[in-house]
This record gives sequence, structure tokens and C-alpha cells, in this order.
Amino acid sequence: MSLPSANAAAHPEPLSAPQAWAMLLALVSGFALSQAFRTITAIMATGLQAEFGLSAQALGVFAGTFAFAFGTMQLFMGIAIDFWGIRRTLLVAFPMAIAGAALSAVATGYSMLLLGQVLIGVGCAPAFLVCTVFIARYFAPSRFAAVSGAAMGVGGLGMLFTGTPLAWLVEQSSWRWGFGVLAGLAALAWALIFWKVREPQAAHADTATHAKPESLGQTVRGFGALFLLPHTVGILLLALMTYASMLSLRGLWLGPLLIDRHGYTLVASGHVATAMSLVSLFSPAFFGRMDPGPGTRRRWLTGFTVLMAALFAAMGVWQLAWLDVAGPLAVGVLSGYIVLQYADVRSSYPAAMTGRAMSVFTMALFLGVALMQWITGVAASTAKAQGAEPYAAVMFTIAGMLALGAAAFRWLPAPRQQV
Repeated sequence: MSLPSANAAAHPEPLSAPQAWAMLLALVSGFALSQAFRTITAIMATGLQAEFGLSAQALGVFAGTFAFAFGTMQLFMGIAIDFWGIRRTLLVAFPMAIAGAALSAVATGYSMLLLGQVLIGVGCAPAFLVCTVFIARYFAPSRFAAVSGAAMGVGGLGMLFTGTPLAWLVEQSSWRWGFGVLAGLAALAWALIFWKVREPQAAHADTATHAKPESLGQTVRGFGALFLLPHTVGILLLALMTYASMLSLRGLWLGPLLIDRHGYTLVASGHVATAMSLVSLFSPAFFGRMDPGPGTRRRWLTGFTVLMAALFAAMGVWQLAWLDVAGPLAVGVLSGYIVLQYADVRSSYPAAMTGRAMSVFTMALFLGVALMQWITGVAASTAKAQGAEPYAAVMFTIAGMLALGAAAFRWLPAPRQQV
């Protein structure tokens, strides 16, 4: 997330509610494409494995490359948003995602696929960051969790495309057409943002009282100060595991799990992916409205994380078709609680550090995706080499990582007081 607007020198002029929502929805279109790009592997996996002979570990690296590129760019994008603004940052970065999708569509080898994923990850890096910055700047603080939840839900429409529609497209043509169509949709989203999004000029009624803009060095040192606070570690360790668990299932293993374990067709597995995506559209908004506030929120976060771990463990123990359909649906419903982590971060730091904390938190979310997708790929390949069921190893690995995140969040230092 952006820093606390040291460069802006003033609070931005307010927008009317229709203006704010119209611009936010345009920004969310970019986030929706980001959601689509990060969940393609579950549907494209069989085609990629057939054409390039990829192992489960290589597939995990492919999926994780997007998340790694996306996550490592969060700090840079946060700085860029403060120095150059929401609109300019997204319009400059997002064409890289379009180029990466086009490159992937014509890839002749694994290395080209990975390069395409890097470009897509970098291009999509500011996609949700600009939404959260926009919400923080132009909506009331008391509405942050609810509006963020609504934005996450609408952005989840991108995952609907990578369910049944993408499965049908791939089955009728090839995975290359999937990348081609996504490149076209991303270009349309860029055009919509270019057309609709304008940042109001800051009010300069009393410029003499405004602080001097931060230098780049001061900005970087400000991020370092964040890690000196003891409660940052627990927050980040939980962040590494929560979103990663949902995205590792929906974005990587769901299709192969249903196809290899239960003999589902690609389109049938796409139906399950669509259903999981559909329930996850409404879940963030629901949890955003149910936010219990700082006093209880951290207990909710620990409890829901443990419940998610139990779901994954159950899918590892009982290899039942109905459970492997119901389990992802339950994960989709529960995944909305992740929006409470954003509210927790916002209330765990003073106003001067909130932007930096959000940026580091978002980085941790997506580095966690890269880490979990890589580790589960290793677990699947190792299990298969030893004659064990690979997807049980994947589910147990995810469950264990969630349990570790919950334990760290529960037992490491908490904020002395929340604001």
C-alpha cells in the first residue's frame, strides 16, 4: 500500500459517492484480471504438462513465479503510488501483464512461460494495491473493511472466468487461447482505467504548514522501522499462510486433484472451480460487515485459520469425491475472513505507519503464495517418487503451514493497543 501521503502535502479533495464508486470499479477491473491470471494454472495444468512434460514441482514453480514477482514488487509499487499517483502507476505497470500474457500464448518452452509469468506478476503488482489506497483516501475510515470486502468480492469475478469458461475454452482449443483471451481482456481493463480514473488535485489552502516531501531514502528507512515493532512478525507470518492456502488450492491443485484423483473431466473440474469462485465473491463483503472490531478480531483470525487447516487436513485424510468438492466450496466461503487481516493491520499501527504496514502485509500475502505453491509442488513430487498419493501430501502441507501461521499469530507479541 501507499505510504501515508507525505508527498501529497495535503489530504486529497473529496469525491462524490458516485464518482468514487465509478473510479473504484474501474480500478477493480484491473484487480479482476489479476485474480484471473493468478488462478489459471488449475485449469491449464494438464495442457501445460502434456505439451512441456512438466513435473508437479515444475508446475508449482510456474504457478509460484507470478506470486513471487507480484509480491516482491509491492514495496516498489507502494513507493511509486506516493511519488507518481494511483493512475499513473497502474497505467505504466499494467501493460507488462498484457505483454506477459501475449508472450505466454506463443511460448515455445518452459523458460518462456516463466518469463511470461514474471511479466504478468510485475504488471499486476499494483492492481489491488491501488484499490486499497483509493479506498483509504476517498472513503471514510469506518467503511474501510466493508468497502475493501466489496472490492475483493467484485474483483473475484476474474476467478469466475478461470473456472468453467476457461476450461471450456481450453478443451475446445488450447491453453494458448486462454492466455490470448486474457491478454485482450487486460487491454480492455487498461483502457477503462485510462478513461475513468482521475485523481483530484490536493487542496493547497495552507501549504506553509505542510511537511516537506519525504526523500526516497527516508521512505526506505520508514519501512525498516516497521520491522523493529515486535508485533509485526506475527502479523506477517500469518499473512504468509492464509491467502496462500486458498490460492494454492484454487489456482494450482484443484483441477489436477479432481482429474487425477476422481477422474473428472476438465470442464467438470472447471464447474467446481467456478462454484468455489462464486461463493468467494460474496464472502469478503460478508466478513467485512461482520468485523467484530479490534477487541475480538484477532481471536477470529486465529480461529478461522485453524478451521481452514482442519479442512485441508480432512481432504488429505479422506480421499472422497464429495469431500474434494465440498471442501473447496467451504474454503471459498471461509476465505473471506482474510479481509479482517487488512482491518487488523490498519488498527495495529499508528496512522503514520499504516501505509507502509499495508504494503509490507500485501507483499507477505503474495510471497506466501509463491512459497506455498513451490513447497506443495516439492511435496507432491516427493510423494509421487515414493509411491504415495501426491495430493494427500499437498493437503497436509497446506494444513501444517496454516497451523504454523495461526500459532505464530497467537503466541508471538500482539500490539499493545489497537488504534
